[in-house]
Amino acid sequence: MPKDSFKSEAMNENHPDYQKAVSRQEPIYQRKNDMRSEFGRDYTRIIFSLGYRRLKHKTQVFFAVEDDHVCTRSEHVSLVESVSYTLSNYLGLNNELTKAIAVGHDIGHAPFGHGGERILNEIAHQNGLDSFWHERNSLHFIDNIETLEDNQHIRHNLNLTYAIRDGIISHCGEMNQKSIIKRKEYIDLNEYTQPGQYNPYTWEGCVVKMADKIAYLARDIEDALRLHILTEGQLNKLKEDINLITKQPFSAINNGTVVNYFISDVAINSSLETGICLSDEAYQVMKMIMKFNYQNIYLIDRVKIHSNYVKLILTSIFDFLMKYHEQAKKHQTNPLLELEKDRATYPLVIPGYMHWLEKYGMIEGVHRPILYQNKIIYHFSTDEKAVARSILDYLSGMSDAYILKIFNELLSF
Repeated sequence: MPKDSFKSEAMNENHPDYQKAVSRQEPIYQRKNDMRSEFGRDYTRIIFSLGYRRLKHKTQVFFAVEDDHVCTRSEHVSLVESVSYTLSNYLGLNNELTKAIAVGHDIGHAPFGHGGERILNEIAHQNGLDSFWHERNSLHFIDNIETLEDNQHIRHNLNLTYAIRDGIISHCGEMNQKSIIKRKEYIDLNEYTQPGQYNPYTWEGCVVKMADKIAYLARDIEDALRLHILTEGQLNKLKEDINLITKQPFSAINNGTVVNYFISDVAINSSLETGICLSDEAYQVMKMIMKFNYQNIYLIDRVKIHSNYVKLILTSIFDFLMKYHEQAKKHQTNPLLELEKDRATYPLVIPGYMHWLEKYGMIEGVHRPILYQNKIIYHFSTDEKAVARSILDYLSGMSDAYILKIFNELLSF
């Protein structure tokens, strides 16, 4: 398609759905000299948050590697931002919106990548909670967990615009979709019950969803080759298979070549009628690379061993913290008093979790610090699942590096 073919549908002030797209759950304070757009403001609110900072120590695919050149969750987010910017710029869409969705899309991703996500989901089910999946957890963190200080050092929730919140929960990149067409309905985003249930509300969200897949496929291959999980021979065979179905042969299987191929293909084949769209050829290539990655990277024995290790870590910390709530129930006191008894013995995990409870919980007999004006999300006296939810949230927000420090603290004598 020609350049700017989506310009008439860009989510800006001229779009009929703009007011819905920029709506927030609560009124937001405004500085007199604020020169940003609504989406530009949300972009900075995300990158100033603590959750965004922790992405640099969260696994993308390969866990706890010491190689500085292996992709982390933070780098993946930057790659998605880059790919989506290029596509939205060509199509004439709102770059500020795609940038904000991209930097926020994985902010609630579990530690240890998708292996950690699966294990947290198991823990959730074992404790009567809804399924854990990172797209919804990212929206949960954006809406309820992440906070910023105002000019008086008071903590408030991020309170982002609808279009960005929608793009975050709608971004599922593990789905095989040749074409992504935005939905028309303005829905309550809490209606989501599974990944990919709805397409995004904006074309910009559709671009980010496509960019997520484009960004990780070849990057994961490069890392696997660097870590000697793949061989050059395997990549040559993949290249030969791809070149059997492509009009222009691939000269290499690397990030630059693959990303350029898919960006160019989406730019040419997308339209308001077909959506953010791959050609038949590119869709087959994407499925071929995805199948190769699952067989040779994501599901290999080393990943299974790593998953068992991660399960030990996450379940051990979960059970350790749950014990204090059970003691509080037995002694008819509040959990902070029980935790305080072992504060000196466990100077990382216990003070950190106590801070979490004070910031997000309503505990009988405990005065909440005035600096916290963010939402209370755990009502321990009325919600029997609040305990498990508080621990699961605490774990899901941690970086890999921090959670390993905590686990080692539990092992130390």
